[in-house]
Amino acid sequence: MRVIGLMSGTSYDAIDAAAAELDLAGDSLVLRPLGRVSASYDDDLREALAAALPPGTTSMAEVCRLDTLIGQAFAAAAVRADRELCDGRAELIASHGQTVYHWATGGRVHGTLQIGQPAWIAEATGLPVVADFRPRDIAAGGQGAPLVSLVDLLWLRGRPGTPVALNLGGIANLTAPDGTAFDTGPGCALIDAAARGFSGGRLAYDADGALAARGTVHGALLERLLAEPYYALPAPKTTGEELFHLGHLQEALAGFGTLSAEDVIATLTALTARTVADAVRAVHATEVIASGGGTRNPTLMGMLAESVPGIALRTSDELGLPSDAKEAYAFAVLGFLTVHGLPGTVPASTGARHARVLGSVTPGRDGLRLPPPAREKPVRLVLG
Repeated sequence: MRVIGLMSGTSYDAIDAAAAELDLAGDSLVLRPLGRVSASYDDDLREALAAALPPGTTSMAEVCRLDTLIGQAFAAAAVRADRELCDGRAELIASHGQTVYHWATGGRVHGTLQIGQPAWIAEATGLPVVADFRPRDIAAGGQGAPLVSLVDLLWLRGRPGTPVALNLGGIANLTAPDGTAFDTGPGCALIDAAARGFSGGRLAYDADGALAARGTVHGALLERLLAEPYYALPAPKTTGEELFHLGHLQEALAGFGTLSAEDVIATLTALTARTVADAVRAVHATEVIASGGGTRNPTLMGMLAESVPGIALRTSDELGLPSDAKEAYAFAVLGFLTVHGLPGTVPASTGARHARVLGSVTPGRDGLRLPPPAREKPVRLVLG
């Protein structure tokens, strides 16, 4: 089955569309990557989304408008991916949508909201769309994240030692071989927020880690940031930009006087490296396989490597899964599992009471025609 996975992460910098040929072969799920296309939100939509996200305020009218416009943007990305990557022969779309709120308090998740109305995708492509993946896991008592854990566990099964998969998006998360999975804290979220804040919106992120490389880590500020109670919570746990946003940074900066942008961003980069390293050591990792936009930040990757001496650090590209597209491929897998009647969660990873088939399905142009239910649940993911 040819499946297109659509993903826009907490950095909301672009919509990634990754196409894959997926097949069940006994107890293996075979994934053949077909490529990736990426489309940035236009400036007006990105600014409207940024204004609506926490700690900003919004209205139901604006949520409706964003749901529609993001759905249309996802639809355009899906049409392009079908044309350019699948020669117009895609059979299913799996859309993560855009997370705008993750309702987490006291270590428990009560709800989550991803927008980007899938009806626009189904109408534009004519294909069935699986979307709204996270709520079912939350309804079953889980955190609703990290949902890529199942894919990581299938993919890394059989590797020697204790390999962990690390995603360095806006929020960083990891998955260990025993199923332990959680958000470690900010990946690039605070770095991006500082870059935007110090530049008056001119910069969206610290390109190539250049600002951090010119700065000096401010020890007292780092210690204040590390005092955030989230880091001490036990797994499973999840977080988001509801916590790690510009206001969080501004509160931490109170009383320090005027610090340069370079020093603040260097400190935030060290914060990400430190909290990830603490999590990596906690699960006794022998190897870290990183993916996500943060892998393109050499200053961050260098700080992380220094923080985990003796532990191999590589990117998923080295294992055949493009780091920029890994999450989009993961949601393609989850959509494939859904239409085959297979669960998309690991209770040990999300804290749910039971593994559940995820998502809601929007029929395509020809109605809803699902494949026969799978007879066997895959235990490994093989790249073809």
